[in-house]
Amino acid sequence: MNSRTTPTLTKGKLILADGTTIEGNSFGSETSSSGEVIFNTGMVGYPESLTDPSYSGQILVLTYPMIGNYGIPKTLKYQGLNTRFESNHVHIAGLIVAQYSYNFSHWQAEQSLSEWLKKHKIPALSGVDTRALTKILPTKGTMLGKIIFNNDDNQIPFYDPSKENLCAKVSSTEPMIYGSGKHRVLLIDCGCKENIVHHLLKMGVEVLSVPYNHDISKENFDAVLISNGPGNPANYPQTVKMISYAIENKIPTFGICLGHQLMSIAIGAKTYRLKYGHHSQNQPVKEVFTNRCYITSQNHGYAVEPKTLPDGWQPWFVNLNDGTNEGIRHKSGLFMSVQFHPEAAPGPVDSGILFNQFKNCIFNSKSNYQKMKKPTCENPESK
Repeated sequence: MNSRTTPTLTKGKLILADGTTIEGNSFGSETSSSGEVIFNTGMVGYPESLTDPSYSGQILVLTYPMIGNYGIPKTLKYQGLNTRFESNHVHIAGLIVAQYSYNFSHWQAEQSLSEWLKKHKIPALSGVDTRALTKILPTKGTMLGKIIFNNDDNQIPFYDPSKENLCAKVSSTEPMIYGSGKHRVLLIDCGCKENIVHHLLKMGVEVLSVPYNHDISKENFDAVLISNGPGNPANYPQTVKMISYAIENKIPTFGICLGHQLMSIAIGAKTYRLKYGHHSQNQPVKEVFTNRCYITSQNHGYAVEPKTLPDGWQPWFVNLNDGTNEGIRHKSGLFMSVQFHPEAAPGPVDSGILFNQFKNCIFNSKSNYQKMKKPTCENPESK
């Protein structure tokens, strides 16, 4: 149990590129910052979301009315990986909430969200009408913004992360090996959430994680997974070249989020920027061939245009809210990708069964497309 008095509050401002200015109370680092303003509709999971590399360069607005009530847990490692965070860093450019709880209570908590943000030099504002703010963002589309203290407005320019190579900031810098097994999965780290590695290790494989621009032609592996990551997929031609190599050599390949977009580009399909993206833990998607619905965790600002898929490729999942593409696969069964996060963290684990389909691809000497069309209710958490 933790009990603290509310400190003296410093005022800060969120300024949007359209001139909208909103005042709030600082509970993070009083450091001015700028980035793309996006919103997330999740009720819980802020330690995981804030450490997700896909949020690099973004000011995150959390729509749930109260944040911080369960604090920040102590770092815990398993096989060199975080079990309570998605990376070792806080990647957001800033945080906006309606109400911040200065009294936190949870058996795993070792510090407050405020203390954690100050440690990582991340600005944060509370006392903001986030419902009104999230009405502005979908109406006007992708919006740049900045959090300002001490009248720094003229000193801090607006920053558009879509114009930068963000993978260079969040990807690993050298190859790393996790676990052991008869089969090796090469993980292309574009800003990988560590729960993806946890799911791969549960499959009983060895994981070779390599940077987003690594020369994979010199490595030995049985399958490829392209991870999530931040930014515009058009900014990563080196990664597209790596994926093309895997497909040309008929190596089973699975793409997640940014990995889905990059695989689509590698096969000649087109991507486009969504008006405000999907950033939530409750997006419904439908599997095209079975009509089965999954509730998924998502965090992306771009989508694949299914009409541009070449022969042999098919839409796999579709978003039930706006009809956008949520996955593709090849008729051979060797190549597949999804726009959502089957590893979740945070979010529902409904679609974690897709790792079983990827496992079948790897462990079977010949891929069976008909088998892949049949949904399985096996839960990977039970393994």
